[in-house]
Amino acid sequence: MTPAARTRRAAPLLLDFRNVTVLKGSGRRVLDAVSITVRAGENVAILGPNGSGKSSFIKTITREFYPLADAPGFAFRIWGRERWDVFGLRSLLGIVSNDLLHTFTTEMTGLEVVLSGFFSSVGLYRANVTPAMRRKAASVLDFLEVAHLRDRLMTEMSSGEARRLLIGRALVHDPKALVLDEPTNSLDLHARLRFRELMRKIARAGTSILLVTHTLADLIPEIRRVVLMKEGRFVADGPTRQVLTDGNLSRLFGVPVRIRRRGGRYDLTG
Repeated sequence: MTPAARTRRAAPLLLDFRNVTVLKGSGRRVLDAVSITVRAGENVAILGPNGSGKSSFIKTITREFYPLADAPGFAFRIWGRERWDVFGLRSLLGIVSNDLLHTFTTEMTGLEVVLSGFFSSVGLYRANVTPAMRRKAASVLDFLEVAHLRDRLMTEMSSGEARRLLIGRALVHDPKALVLDEPTNSLDLHARLRFRELMRKIARAGTSILLVTHTLADLIPEIRRVVLMKEGRFVADGPTRQVLTDGNLSRLFGVPVRIRRRGGRYDLTG
């Protein structure tokens, strides 16, 4: 085992889920006995078609959905703990979802969105924003290359611009990991390419990325592990090149496909 591999194995667990099942509505299983461990420092993609359970997985992490706790060997831990409040978790795990994007499509400026991350709020209202918070927010805006959006309203921004600001909202606490839920939905080609470069910049800066997507082209070279998800289950998990095969993805999406790799990018063809 290489020194780098030994370091990864010794790193603390970001996620430790075992036999996690979530029921919705009349008892439909949206997560079916899923198990996964993700270590600090890993960059991982969860790839699956629409309806495979990816959003349910995110909502289980955020405690919007609660798993059944009576399964044999059940475990549901984030950073080694089973119970968290939002203020304790936000400094370790930042989450950017499409639900959050809809919530923040409102009359707020870019700076207000980023500052709201300090309070886990939508808007600032009577929040006590300190000079240190303003300096940190300005630094994050510069890092994300969106300082020019600080005074623009979210309702006047493109989807790509709005997502960058929501990432800034998550990054003000310097989280150890960032969870991105279908981050390139509704983005045009130019915005997708810019967003890929942003993900690479974040990963190179030392923040782990957990990317949840149905789009193979979202994967960046820094993601070395891929988990395939279908019908509420994880059906494959391993190094990117071993998991991303024509056969695996044909079974995942239910149609014959071939993978093309070009300069660290992945695409599918029929």
